[in-house]
Amino acid sequence: MPKRLLGRMGLLSTLKSQFICHLIICYVFLASGILINLLQVCTLPVWLVSKQLFRRINIRLGYCIVSQVVAVLEWWSCTKCTLYTDPASHLLYGKEKAIVILNHKFEIDFLCGWTFCERFGVLGSSKVLAKQELAYVPVIGWMWYFLEIVFCKRKWEEDRTLVAQSLQKLRDYPENYWFLLFCEGTRFTPEKHQASMQVAESKGLPKLKHHLLPRTKGFWVTVQNLRGTVSAVYDSTLNFRNNEKPTMLGVLNGKKYHADLYVRRIPLELIPEDEKECAAWLHKLYQEKDSFQEHYEKTGCFPGCDMSPPRQSWTLINWIFWSCVVLYPLVLMLTHVISSGSVLTIIVAVVVCSAGWFHNTLI
Repeated sequence: MPKRLLGRMGLLSTLKSQFICHLIICYVFLASGILINLLQVCTLPVWLVSKQLFRRINIRLGYCIVSQVVAVLEWWSCTKCTLYTDPASHLLYGKEKAIVILNHKFEIDFLCGWTFCERFGVLGSSKVLAKQELAYVPVIGWMWYFLEIVFCKRKWEEDRTLVAQSLQKLRDYPENYWFLLFCEGTRFTPEKHQASMQVAESKGLPKLKHHLLPRTKGFWVTVQNLRGTVSAVYDSTLNFRNNEKPTMLGVLNGKKYHADLYVRRIPLELIPEDEKECAAWLHKLYQEKDSFQEHYEKTGCFPGCDMSPPRQSWTLINWIFWSCVVLYPLVLMLTHVISSGSVLTIIVAVVVCSAGWFHNTLI
């Protein structure tokens, strides 16, 4: 590789690690997110005229927010996502409603889930089961509210009815969506794994090496309320090459990772309707997921064919568009403030620059 090209790559890598770049990325996301939230509020009267039109508009507005995060992963970090699946299932992805079961071992596994959604055109309409408190968080939480995301309080007595009612409302949703589920309920850590396996031993369940015990009740309620609407469950198992443990900070610093995702399509009619039988089916599924992770550790890849669709340019275009929208007035304001030449302005500029330098030094 030519030295000039290597020098440019080194310069770009250094630029991506600068605190000021991270600040700009966060500002663009938050400022544009608030603007889009306001646009979503303006769509409320549309609900009175046409509920389905309201939903279609908010799918596009939701995409404008979520795709910025996907763009950071795919275009800023240049992380590669390889999909392993079978060709017959691959033809159906994005063309049907589905429940997606994801393992929860990495800090950015939700990002890889959204990337999977983006590659098959269902990012804006994707659904999750989220904590009730998140509904009050600006940008993501408010966006989810308008997208009719299912919220829960993590109190089964209340959630059983609440979640079921929310899921029933999705039965007439106008576009295909994927309902993303982390059945383990929380991210894998050695401490949580040890506690989870103690529970498995007390209940006489097989122990898992790479996963926590799945929470079966939420899965059963989701499947039961979406029967007749959702066509399949996509069992998705994620891992990263070279035993890497990716982080959001690493992504912001422009570090490139390589994610491998193995997806199996399971027709919904194969999942038992009885709650106890469904729970046993899910436990068996997680034993299989454990074996897939064992296979990955030994061979460095998952079974199945590499059917990876290319990254989409729309995420980058959307990110650039909203960056221009929110950065242009900011640049004008800063230019005006700096040109005023006040002592306070100079002090603030020095403090900000010093903070950025100190942050990068610590990293």
